[in-house]
Amino acid sequence: MRFLIPLLAALVLAACASNPTYEDAARLSEAGQPEAAVARLQQLVEQNPRNAQYRAALLRERDRAVALRMNAGDVQLRAGRYDEAEREYQAAAALDADAVRSTVRLADVARARRHDAILREAEASLKAGRLDAAETRVREVLGDTPNHAPARDLLRRVLEAGMATDPTPRLKAPFRKPVTLEFRDAQMRTVFDMLSRTSGINFVFDRDVKQDQKLTVFLRNTTLEDALELILTTHALDRKVLNENSVLIYPNTPAKQKDYRELVVRSFYLSNADVKQAAVMVKTLTRAQDVFIDEKLNLMVMRDTPEVVRMADQLVRTLDLAEPEVMLEVEVLELTRTRLQDLGVAWPGAVSLGARTTGTAAGSQLIDGPMVFSIANPALVASMRATVGRSTLLANPRIRVKNREKARIHIGEKVPVFTSTAVANAGVAQSVTYLDVGLKLDVEPQVYLNDDVAIKMGLEVSNIVREVSANAGQTIAYQIGTRNTNTVLQLRDGETQILAGLINDNDRRTSVRIPGLGDVPILGRLFGSNNDNKEKTEIVLLITPRVVRNIVRPEGVLAELPVGTDTMPGRAPLRIAKTAPGTLGMSSDGGGEANGARGSGLRPPPDARSNPDSVFQFGLSAPSTVRLNEQFPLTVTLPDVVEIANGFVEIAYDPAVLQIVGGTPAEPGRVRLPAAGSGQSIEVTFLALKETTGSQVTVSNAELVDASGFAVGVAPPPPIAVVVRK
Repeated sequence: MRFLIPLLAALVLAACASNPTYEDAARLSEAGQPEAAVARLQQLVEQNPRNAQYRAALLRERDRAVALRMNAGDVQLRAGRYDEAEREYQAAAALDADAVRSTVRLADVARARRHDAILREAEASLKAGRLDAAETRVREVLGDTPNHAPARDLLRRVLEAGMATDPTPRLKAPFRKPVTLEFRDAQMRTVFDMLSRTSGINFVFDRDVKQDQKLTVFLRNTTLEDALELILTTHALDRKVLNENSVLIYPNTPAKQKDYRELVVRSFYLSNADVKQAAVMVKTLTRAQDVFIDEKLNLMVMRDTPEVVRMADQLVRTLDLAEPEVMLEVEVLELTRTRLQDLGVAWPGAVSLGARTTGTAAGSQLIDGPMVFSIANPALVASMRATVGRSTLLANPRIRVKNREKARIHIGEKVPVFTSTAVANAGVAQSVTYLDVGLKLDVEPQVYLNDDVAIKMGLEVSNIVREVSANAGQTIAYQIGTRNTNTVLQLRDGETQILAGLINDNDRRTSVRIPGLGDVPILGRLFGSNNDNKEKTEIVLLITPRVVRNIVRPEGVLAELPVGTDTMPGRAPLRIAKTAPGTLGMSSDGGGEANGARGSGLRPPPDARSNPDSVFQFGLSAPSTVRLNEQFPLTVTLPDVVEIANGFVEIAYDPAVLQIVGGTPAEPGRVRLPAAGSGQSIEVTFLALKETTGSQVTVSNAELVDASGFAVGVAPPPPIAVVVRK
């Protein structure tokens, strides 16, 4: 029994090894087809359910096949190719139905698709300026997957957009109506009283404002807002908007600016730029009051006015960019060709004849008498040898380098050099140093915006010529042969440059012959030997740059950024916007406060087609009565006194009663109609959904720009009511 059991086991293993299906599965596994191998092994296990070897092989190959499918699915999932990822995971689940990992990954694919749809909606809301809706959708994704990188990046952009939005109150629309101001030597109190009566804006003065000072203003067809800004700037005053119809006027002095100008604190987490460099740039260009940096977090915190902080944000975004990187593909070939020819007869170099001594050297021939004759043994050596050799040294490194950073490639070996040094009262001390021998390549790339790459390159090829020893072998050194080249070249992305010509050509010819006889033509070969040794080495370098990442301008950053004045960094430029000819007029006879009050008043606009209470007015028309489930048009007519270049008119309606035909509005109950031209009609079609005695349709907002790029003031038409009947 002791010998029978091992014998039976050996027979079973031999039977397994000789099974053609098992051998076929093994070949498929080695060929990289684990799924086909699993099918073969599954067939074997079904035929031999008690065979442990087949079962173990099946489990091993199945795990391997599932792992390959899962890894391929993970790659597709990270790349956002959800259909391909789903196919890979389904194939893994088909191989092993009990695997939990494939089921989890299929759920991850469905969740990733849903997250992408939500993020697309959030991106659209961000572009439309609906920051609250965008933040809600992004936080919905982060609540499900807290480490979702695109969602975190989008949330950062939403929050930055919210901080960049000016939270300060703005004056109401009538303050931006065009006016004509004609005041000569009028008191400031009179002028602001007239502005308040005309626009409905409340002006509150600081106690240090001199309200009795005289001012002269002649402005035609200018908005009240621009006129106020011009008056304040020319009289060393500044303003602070308290609400939509209240303004505080105070002297523009450093002390008053500290009292009234609000400050904000902003944190900048830099990803690529150096925080010290960013702080220096911000302090230099914006004259920021307080800037704090944390080098460990690469964080910069600043405190200043909202205008200066927004300007610093633009500057930091232009600096905080990822550095360009380039992949250098280098191929080095060393071509060596050798040819050696050794042909001829080597005769003895010396023959001796001398007196006979007590001891005679081996190989000496005794001659009668006291003389001895000796010659080298063997006396003649015939050489017939020719050697031809060719060798190629190939190196193909790939190295990734940052912009303007040095990189080095060394292919070779370190040769030890031993040195002995005598030490007083301690004998001899030995030291060893290492010498780099081989191929050295130093590169420093510079990536340009057009994907060109300039490469500063240095190439050195060195080899050991011979070994040199000194001090009776105590000091060993080497004679090194080198070939060097240094150059600067500029290549396009993917362009290959070949550098060749580093050639070392050696031609050595040596002849050993008998004087006289060796010089005889042709027959001289019998009386000498010739050694011809030719060796030629050439270095060829091929270098190909491939730009991995280049500089990409950040979105939303202006190439030319207004930064205010030297005394007021970040302040908006002082401009007077162009307006239409129809305006409100205010004038003063210039005598004083009473004359200013008496002489002021509203003058009718010069264009009779414009409304005296606004600049322009457009029309809104629709049928007064429509039937249920009937379609009807609503028409908006643009003013015909000015050419509208672009803009929009927003219509508000009840979505429970009316429905837009041929489109889906971005916001229920509101639709924006693009506007352009002069006197043009814009039409939108509605569908009556519900019976009502009167559903109002109004113009809720309108923004129009003329051909010169200036805003056109308009007055909305009165709302209309649409009656829906059966």
